[in-house]
Parts: sequence; C-alpha cells; structure tokens
Amino acid sequence: MRIGVIGATGTIGSRVVAEALARGHDIRAFGRDTTRAAAAETRENITWASLDVLDPEGIAAVLPGLDVLISAFQPGNAARDLADTIERSIADAGVYATAARALLKALATHPRTRLIVIGGAGSLESEPGVVLADAEERLHETLDSVGLPRAYAAAVRGHRDALNVLRTSNRRWTYFSPAEDIAPGERTGRFRIGEDQPVRDAEGRSRVSAEDAAVALVDEAELPRFVQRRFTIGY
Repeated sequence: MRIGVIGATGTIGSRVVAEALARGHDIRAFGRDTTRAAAAETRENITWASLDVLDPEGIAAVLPGLDVLISAFQPGNAARDLADTIERSIADAGVYATAARALLKALATHPRTRLIVIGGAGSLESEPGVVLADAEERLHETLDSVGLPRAYAAAVRGHRDALNVLRTSNRRWTYFSPAEDIAPGERTGRFRIGEDQPVRDAEGRSRVSAEDAAVALVDEAELPRFVQRRFTIGY
C-alpha cells in the first residue's frame, strides 16, 4: 500500500512509519519541516515532504496515489518538546477541528482515499452516554492521573469537536482514540479493541504503548473495520 503519514516525526506518527515500513508498505512522510528528518533518513520506501495540515489545497495535492492518509497532527512536536505541544494545544484548542475540516475538504477531490485521524481519549464515554470531555470532574481526575495540567481540558474538548466534524462527513474516515495513558514503550502486538468506551486492564487503567497504537493503526489501514466510525485500544 501507499500510506501517507502527517506528523511523521511525532511520538505516534514516527512509530506508524516504522510499523508500516516493516510490513513492506511505501510511505510518504509529511510534517511542517521535514528537512532534518529527510537528511537523516536511510530507510527505503519512504519519501519526505513538508505539508501544512490546515491547507486543504496543499493536502489535496499530495493525495494522488495514496491509499490511506493517516493524520497524527499535533501543534508543535510532542516527541521533542511535550511542554510546548501542551501549551500550544491549550492556547488554540480549535485547531483540531480546523484540521479535520481541511482534511475533509481535501478528500472531496479524492473520495476514494481513506483517512485515519489520530485524536484523543477525551471523546470516549466515561460511562454509557457520558463523554469524558463533558464530565469536568472525571476529566480533571483523568488528567491528574496521566500527569497533564487541568487546563489541557480545552484541548481534550478540541479533539472531541474534531470527531464531531468527521461525523458529519460521508468520506471514508476513521477516528482513533488512544488509551488515556499512552507513551513510548514495548511493541507487544497484544491488545484489546473497543469502540466508544476506554479499554481498561484488570487494575482499571486505560493504557497502551505508542508502539502498539501503531500496530493497531496499520492493521486498520490494511484491513478497514471502522470506516465512518471511531475505535480505541488498550491492554
């Protein structure tokens, strides 16, 4: 397959690239500034290009030939400076919905290309019918537990809004909500899949490694199960 990855140098995006390359796919890796990454790249079957995820025309220009476009967009680069990404996400929480609109507008000219958006866990239900982003007290408890400032609730709601934008579209989109606690770790290939509620382990924790998130995302790219739907994973 030919897979495009926006945010290819980020924590999840870089692991999606590695996972897809290991399975023999061709990758077009995108970011705001890919000069350094392209210069250091030694792997085959990958090309790098700069791309603004808020520019529908720019996105549309890179879609020809792609089977799937995976967006791991985050403001800043969390892999290099997490504090900066958190600050930017709080300051402009509406950017996630803006990016979703830009992606959908670009897909209007290439409706056969599939879109997978990596979003947030806050749009998952804390209990049936209750979205975590809308349950302030529970949301604050969750942010506390994963070490994020409570002001990050604005970004959580921004991710929720992006999902709602996608839900109005008839394009071939999929939304991925990672576990509440996601960080670099081990690739096990063993996890459980859910839809609208977090997948929790025996201790009640919603957690997964970024490596296993990449496995799930490339699985979905190869064998679509959640077209026009959201899914999540956890241990």
